[in-house]
Amino acid sequence: MPWIKQEMCTGCRLCIKECPVDAIAMNGSGFATIDEHECIRCGRCHDVCPQDAVRHDSERIGQEIAENLRWVRRLLGHFREPEEQAAFMERMARFFKKQEKVSARTLTVIAEAKGDPGKFIDAAIEECSDNHAPDSSKG
Repeated sequence: MPWIKQEMCTGCRLCIKECPVDAIAMNGSGFATIDEHECIRCGRCHDVCPQDAVRHDSERIGQEIAENLRWVRRLLGHFREPEEQAAFMERMARFFKKQEKVSARTLTVIAEAKGDPGKFIDAAIEECSDNHAPDSSKG
Protein backbone atom coordinates (compact mmCIF):
# COMPACT_ATOMS: atom_id res chain seq x y z
CA MET A 1 0.00 0.00 0.00
CA PRO A 2 1.54 3.31 -0.95
CA TRP A 3 1.68 5.85 1.82
CA ILE A 4 2.72 9.46 2.17
CA LYS A 5 5.65 10.40 4.34
CA GLN A 6 4.27 13.46 6.09
CA GLU A 7 7.70 15.05 6.67
CA MET A 8 8.26 15.14 2.90
CA CYS A 9 4.77 16.27 1.82
CA THR A 10 4.47 19.97 1.00
CA GLY A 11 0.69 19.87 0.55
CA CYS A 12 0.88 20.69 -3.17
CA ARG A 13 -2.19 18.49 -3.90
CA LEU A 14 -0.80 17.14 -7.18
CA CYS A 15 -1.39 13.58 -5.99
CA ILE A 16 -4.99 14.41 -5.11
CA LYS A 17 -5.61 15.83 -8.60
CA GLU A 18 -3.98 12.79 -10.23
CA CYS A 19 -5.76 10.07 -8.24
CA PRO A 20 -8.43 8.47 -10.48
CA VAL A 21 -10.49 7.14 -7.55
CA ASP A 22 -10.26 10.04 -5.08
CA ALA A 23 -8.37 7.92 -2.56
CA ILE A 24 -6.15 10.82 -1.45
CA ALA A 25 -7.22 13.71 0.75
CA MET A 26 -5.65 16.40 2.87
CA ASN A 27 -5.54 15.74 6.59
CA GLY A 28 -6.02 18.32 9.33
CA SER A 29 -2.31 19.12 9.29
CA GLY A 30 -2.33 20.06 5.60
CA PHE A 31 -0.66 16.91 4.31
CA ALA A 32 -1.98 14.35 1.86
CA THR A 33 -3.05 10.92 3.10
CA ILE A 34 -4.04 7.82 1.16
CA ASP A 35 -7.15 5.82 2.05
CA GLU A 36 -5.87 2.26 1.71
CA HIS A 37 -9.36 0.87 1.20
CA GLU A 38 -10.00 3.11 -1.79
CA CYS A 39 -6.51 3.05 -3.36
CA ILE A 40 -6.25 0.97 -6.55
CA ARG A 41 -2.43 0.96 -6.52
CA CYS A 42 -2.10 2.58 -9.93
CA GLY A 43 1.10 4.42 -8.98
CA ARG A 44 0.04 7.77 -10.40
CA CYS A 45 0.47 9.56 -7.07
CA HIS A 46 3.99 8.17 -6.80
CA ASP A 47 4.84 9.28 -10.32
CA VAL A 48 3.53 12.83 -9.93
CA CYS A 49 4.89 13.73 -6.47
CA PRO A 50 7.72 16.26 -6.87
CA GLN A 51 8.93 15.62 -3.30
CA ASP A 52 8.98 11.80 -3.48
CA ALA A 53 6.69 11.85 -0.45
CA VAL A 54 4.61 8.96 -1.79
CA ARG A 55 6.47 5.95 -0.51
CA HIS A 56 6.37 2.21 -1.17
CA ASP A 57 4.86 -0.12 1.42
CA SER A 58 8.05 -2.18 1.59
CA GLU A 59 9.58 0.68 3.57
CA ARG A 60 7.14 -0.12 6.38
CA ILE A 61 8.11 -3.74 6.89
CA GLY A 62 10.04 -2.97 10.06
CA GLN A 63 7.14 -0.94 11.45
CA GLU A 64 4.68 -3.72 10.69
CA ILE A 65 6.91 -6.31 12.38
CA ALA A 66 7.21 -4.04 15.42
CA GLU A 67 3.40 -3.64 15.47
CA ASN A 68 2.95 -7.42 15.40
CA LEU A 69 5.47 -7.88 18.18
CA ARG A 70 3.85 -5.18 20.33
CA TRP A 71 0.53 -6.99 19.90
CA VAL A 72 2.11 -10.33 20.88
CA ARG A 73 3.84 -8.70 23.86
CA ARG A 74 0.57 -7.13 25.05
CA LEU A 75 -1.27 -10.44 24.83
CA LEU A 76 1.61 -12.28 26.50
CA GLY A 77 0.98 -10.15 29.60
CA HIS A 78 -2.22 -12.17 30.22
CA PHE A 79 -0.22 -15.33 30.86
CA ARG A 80 1.83 -15.58 34.07
CA GLU A 81 3.08 -19.14 34.22
CA PRO A 82 5.95 -20.22 31.97
CA GLU A 83 3.85 -23.13 30.63
CA GLU A 84 0.99 -20.77 29.73
CA GLN A 85 3.43 -18.39 28.05
CA ALA A 86 5.01 -21.22 26.05
CA ALA A 87 1.59 -22.45 24.91
CA PHE A 88 0.58 -18.92 23.95
CA MET A 89 3.79 -18.43 21.94
CA GLU A 90 3.06 -21.69 20.07
CA ARG A 91 -0.43 -20.41 19.24
CA MET A 92 1.01 -17.12 17.98
CA ALA A 93 3.53 -18.99 15.84
CA ARG A 94 0.66 -20.99 14.29
CA PHE A 95 -1.27 -17.76 13.68
CA PHE A 96 1.62 -16.11 11.84
CA LYS A 97 2.41 -19.32 9.91
CA LYS A 98 -1.20 -19.31 8.74
CA GLN A 99 -0.76 -15.69 7.64
CA GLU A 100 2.38 -16.75 5.79
CA LYS A 101 0.46 -19.54 3.98
CA VAL A 102 -2.33 -17.13 3.02
CA SER A 103 0.20 -14.68 1.60
CA ALA A 104 2.14 -17.39 -0.23
CA ARG A 105 -0.98 -18.86 -1.86
CA THR A 106 -2.26 -15.41 -2.81
CA LEU A 107 1.10 -14.65 -4.45
CA THR A 108 0.97 -17.97 -6.32
CA VAL A 109 -2.49 -17.21 -7.72
CA ILE A 110 -1.40 -13.72 -8.77
CA ALA A 111 1.75 -15.07 -10.44
CA GLU A 112 -0.25 -17.76 -12.29
CA ALA A 113 -2.98 -15.37 -13.47
CA LYS A 114 -2.20 -15.11 -17.18
CA GLY A 115 -4.34 -14.34 -20.19
CA ASP A 116 -7.54 -13.30 -18.45
CA PRO A 117 -6.36 -12.57 -14.89
CA GLY A 118 -9.83 -11.59 -13.68
CA LYS A 119 -11.31 -14.92 -14.75
CA PHE A 120 -8.38 -16.85 -13.23
CA ILE A 121 -8.70 -14.99 -9.92
CA ASP A 122 -12.48 -15.50 -9.88
CA ALA A 123 -11.95 -19.25 -10.29
CA ALA A 124 -9.40 -19.27 -7.44
CA ILE A 125 -11.82 -17.33 -5.23
CA GLU A 126 -14.58 -19.83 -5.95
CA GLU A 127 -12.29 -22.74 -5.22
CA CYS A 128 -11.17 -21.15 -1.92
CA SER A 129 -14.75 -20.30 -1.00
CA ASP A 130 -15.71 -23.97 -1.19
CA ASN A 131 -14.05 -24.30 2.26
CA HIS A 132 -10.79 -25.64 0.94
CA ALA A 133 -7.70 -23.86 -0.20
CA PRO A 134 -6.59 -24.58 -3.77
CA ASP A 135 -3.40 -26.02 -2.33
CA SER A 136 -2.55 -29.68 -2.14
CA SER A 137 -0.37 -29.20 0.94
CA LYS A 138 -2.57 -29.28 4.02
CA GLY A 139 -1.44 -28.13 7.38
